[in-house]
Amino acid sequence: MLATVLGLIRFGFSLIFGLAVSVMFAGIGPTRKNRFTIAVFCMILIFVQTVTWWFLGLELTSKLYPLIIHLPVIIILSLYYKRPWLISVVSVLSAYLCCQAPRWFGFLAGSLFGSKVADHTVYIATVFLAYYFLKRYVVGSVRELMEKSSKSCLLLGGVPLFYYLFDYITTIYTDVLYQGAEWAVQFMPSIISIFYFVFVILYYSETLKQANLQREQDMLDAQFRQAQREFASLRQMQQIAATYRHDMRHHFTLLQSMASEERIDDIREYLQAARSDIDAITPVRYCENETVNLILSSFAAKANQAGIMIAIDTKLPGSLPFSDTELCSLLSNALETRYTPAEV
Repeated sequence: MLATVLGLIRFGFSLIFGLAVSVMFAGIGPTRKNRFTIAVFCMILIFVQTVTWWFLGLELTSKLYPLIIHLPVIIILSLYYKRPWLISVVSVLSAYLCCQAPRWFGFLAGSLFGSKVADHTVYIATVFLAYYFLKRYVVGSVRELMEKSSKSCLLLGGVPLFYYLFDYITTIYTDVLYQGAEWAVQFMPSIISIFYFVFVILYYSETLKQANLQREQDMLDAQFRQAQREFASLRQMQQIAATYRHDMRHHFTLLQSMASEERIDDIREYLQAARSDIDAITPVRYCENETVNLILSSFAAKANQAGIMIAIDTKLPGSLPFSDTELCSLLSNALETRYTPAEV
């Protein structure tokens, strides 16, 4: 009698656990409205499960489980909560796979103690531990992989799908697995090994892609920071030039005074100094493209500081098929690669 009662309680906890994990994997927020809706839906499913078990028996109820439980959960997640069908299906399949660990621990306890009561008790206790572990450590990663892309979601749902089909075909609709058929015994280990290597290949490829993207991003960030510094320098030069133009009337007054006194040598010396000052604050323009001009000015300044003679001849079309960031990265890398003491 106790074993029968615990078996019914186990059946109910299995449904609640599977529904809760499916909802978490699907990314349903834990709002008050969602919790209420899921609780009502769970009670409806328990009622349907109980009625089916009462009239049709446990064996037939297990065979009808995909239609009376799993399919309605997928429909609710997709239609009511507006989750993509693929994510809804993979969430339910993954939740079904998560039920395997508590079931195994229950079987182990039942075998050790030779008791169905131990089987059901350990299963119920393990369900709570599994839910805590999944919610704390697993759900976030699974949800992120599902949302990342359809390809990632399909890969994630591959093993749960094959396990779902394998379990129902070999243990519920038939007893092939319990008869010890070699193909049935070796099927899931083979599927898991195949998906393991597929996952390794795809993960490695994705890791390389992310590493390349990160290197490109770091390079662009460095070039952008350099451009910001150069633009700030140019703005400062423009402000100095504006101040110098404002003071031109004072220079003209002084030159006029020197001319009236016929101080020709002083005029020549003053004009030479003024010319040097103007040259020092006047940015050199190599072309009309601001980005290219900025990069060339930067390399020319480095060359001048190193005492290197340079000759720059720039010819550009009116429009370029690159963004400023791409152009900055392309030209800067090319100049850094081909830089020589004699030219840029």
